Amino acid sequence: MSSAPSVKPVKSILAVDESSMRTNKVDQTSSFLLSMIILIGIAVFMLAVLFIMRSMSHYTKPFIVKPESIEGRGLNAEGFERDFDPPGSDEVEQLSEPALEQTLQMVTEAISNISASLESIESSMAANGTGSGRGDSRQAGPEGEGDKNVPRSERWELKFTARDKRNYSLQLESFKINVGAIGGGIATVDYVTNVASAPSKKSGTSKEFKGVLYFMSTTANVLEQYEKQILQTAGIPNAGRQVLKFVPKETEELLAQAEAAYYMEKRSKEVRIADIAKTVFECRQKKKAGGYEFVVIDQRYLGARPAKK
Repeated sequence: MSSAPSVKPVKSILAVDESSMRTNKVDQTSSFLLSMIILIGIAVFMLAVLFIMRSMSHYTKPFIVKPESIEGRGLNAEGFERDFDPPGSDEVEQLSEPALEQTLQMVTEAISNISASLESIESSMAANGTGSGRGDSRQAGPEGEGDKNVPRSERWELKFTARDKRNYSLQLESFKINVGAIGGGIATVDYVTNVASAPSKKSGTSKEFKGVLYFMSTTANVLEQYEKQILQTAGIPNAGRQVLKFVPKETEELLAQAEAAYYMEKRSKEVRIADIAKTVFECRQKKKAGGYEFVVIDQRYLGARPAKK
């Protein structure tokens, strides 16, 4: 008796191998690493966006600084009030043959003015021992009307730090500051342009430098020696002469903007230059863009008005 042959079961095409659906350690590790890469990428992207926004928020748009109008008495004698100015031709015509009512009024006003003038003259004589007029109560400086501001040449202080003459010259040239010399029996003002790249000698008269901002070293230091070497390179004698740094108008405007911005940050949104006694600038190298910039490191004020909180 023969037995029937065995038949193997046939798998259905719809059957699923459950063992192939199970995750192994390799899949788990690769998924974890991929997730971490995505998260790190998102974090880097967010940090980049924050950095850009922060950089844009720190950008200060240049603004126009109101020109300074500083009072000065010029060549007038120092005094406690102001002498009368002589009348002009139009004023003389107005004084001719006034009416009776005007004459009486003018006499009354004249008596009052004479009394006030006598008091002023007496106080002047008591203070100085003599007196021939009231003098000029304005501060020292070029004659003109304006505010009692400390002049920029006295109010500003520029600080440089350089390791050698080349580095110092690069800082000066970046702001187009020229090094010059005056005095020493030489009538002209001699100065050097392009102090780092191509030093060249130029000369001018003192009248040509009227209104030009300049600074000089108050104490002997290594920077002054560098300035003298710059003059020697251009063939300018400096023995017995005063060495100066001439600041151009565009650099002066940059300094004025930095001063005003610092005042607005530390004191008040309304800039009052008359409150500032001293502003100290420091020349620093830019971290990213290259070159140099002036940064306000200190500012001292007149009066006792509290600083902005």
